[in-house]
Parts: sequence; C-alpha cells; structure tokens
Amino acid sequence: MNAPDNQKRMRSEQGNYRNEPKLLAHECSAHYADIKATVVQTHRITSNVSIITLECQAIAATAKPGNFVNIKVKDSTLPLLRRPFSIHNVRGTLIDIMVKSIGPGTTLFSDTTEGTAVMVLGPLGNSFDRTSEEFQTAVLVSGGIGTAPMLFLEKTLAEEGKKTINLIGGRTKDDLLSQNLSNCRFATDDGSSGFKGTVVALLRTELPALNNEGPLKIFACGPNPMLKALAQFCNEYQLPCDLSLESVMGCGIGICYGCSVEVKNPSGGVRTMLLCREGPVIDAKLLIE
Repeated sequence: MNAPDNQKRMRSEQGNYRNEPKLLAHECSAHYADIKATVVQTHRITSNVSIITLECQAIAATAKPGNFVNIKVKDSTLPLLRRPFSIHNVRGTLIDIMVKSIGPGTTLFSDTTEGTAVMVLGPLGNSFDRTSEEFQTAVLVSGGIGTAPMLFLEKTLAEEGKKTINLIGGRTKDDLLSQNLSNCRFATDDGSSGFKGTVVALLRTELPALNNEGPLKIFACGPNPMLKALAQFCNEYQLPCDLSLESVMGCGIGICYGCSVEVKNPSGGVRTMLLCREGPVIDAKLLIE
C-alpha cells in the first residue's frame, strides 16, 4: 500500500475510533508551540537520572498530565532527531523533565548546564483521562523511568479531590524513583526494597485492600512488558486503566510515522495508530496482549 492510501486508511480508522468515546483517552493537544526555552535548573537524583527545569510559559500554561514534549537536546545536527520526554511537573511558568541517560541524546540533555537554551515543542499528545469513569482512588502504577509523568498526574488528581496511591516497581532498589510522590508502595525483582516481584504482582496482592478505598482507576507508565501484563490484569478484574506507551518519535506531530503501533479496533480487528497523535495514553482494552 502506498503512503497516500495508507494515510487515507488511517484517517478513516481514526474517525471510526473516535465514535467509541468510552475507549478514548483525552484528546491530543490542539495547541502546541515550538519555543526556545532556557534551562533554569538541573538536579541529579540518581547516578543516571536528572530533573531538568525549563522556563517555557507557553507550554506550562496548557500542559496536562500525560502530555509530552519533543526537545532538540543540542544546537547541532547530531543528534539529528529530537527526543520525547513526559512532562514530569508544572510549576507556574516552569516545566520539569525527568531524564534518564540511556543513549547519546539523553546523556547530552542530562549533562546540559543552567542557562543553556534548547528548542522545545509541546505540549504534545493526549492526556490521562480523569473524567470518563467515576472513581474515588487513583492507583498510579509505574516501572523505572515510567514514574516520569506521575508527579504531575498526582498533583492534578489531588486538586480534583481524588486519593492517589503509587505502586512503583524496579529491578532493584536503585531503580525506584519516588521523589516527591506520596503513598508509595514498592516492588523489586530482587526483593531489595518492598515486595519481591513485579509491580503487577504487587497490585494483585494489594487489590483486596485497595477495593476498600472506593471505586478505583489505574494509571500506568513503564516498560512495554509491564504494561501488557497490567492490561491483562485490569481486563481480568474489569478495572478501568489508562496506559502511557513509549515509542521512538521523530517529529512528535504525526508527519514521520515513526511512532506507529498496532492496537485493537473497538469494532473488531486491529488498526494502526500514531502514538504522537492519538497517544501516548490509551485505554488498556486497546493494547494487543
């Protein structure tokens, strides 16, 4: 299939999908800006994870939990592509980005100094759906760097009168990122902190007690295997669940098609979606397990 035909098919499928409001996370941001932002603070919280604070009023004013930004980490052709980062927090005109050094681009950004100017495109993508289901308690499930969007989400939910509980997983205690989060319960593969096992196994153990907190909704971000296991669990127990997926993103606005993923079509079968346009947040019912 050639590119124009493929684009027409995807537009048609996207239109059909939007007729299924119960499965749709909050729509993608229609207003984004590409601005030169100044790094006003950097703070290393572990050996390879930093919080970088940017002054970008236009993005901070419209950002919602679950949105991301695409950042040109260096004013040169290397690396060529921008890097996508979840918005970790919003403080007035400032946004915080949680960055883990896992490659040349993220390492460059982690090592940036205060006063540096970087190009930032955002806010991009959709947001966690906080309104379509009735719930009293939000269970925020994250693994590793998947805690990145959770502080912004927790703050917003608290302002809306929701109780939040964080279940945080990692291979070892060194992988647990819980700074500034509240009501945290931990799971590690090696048992070095909290529950020994996966964070999904921890949720299974905690669920009877969590059910006493009133109607629940799960919000999650982390490695794809964790999200697949969580989707299976939530579908088994009929728990509403939003998943924030990770993908390589070149442009962040649906031009390069680098972030296409296959998901279930609510009307049957499988369809292709662009995470930067219709995600990164999707209903767990749509994830192909």
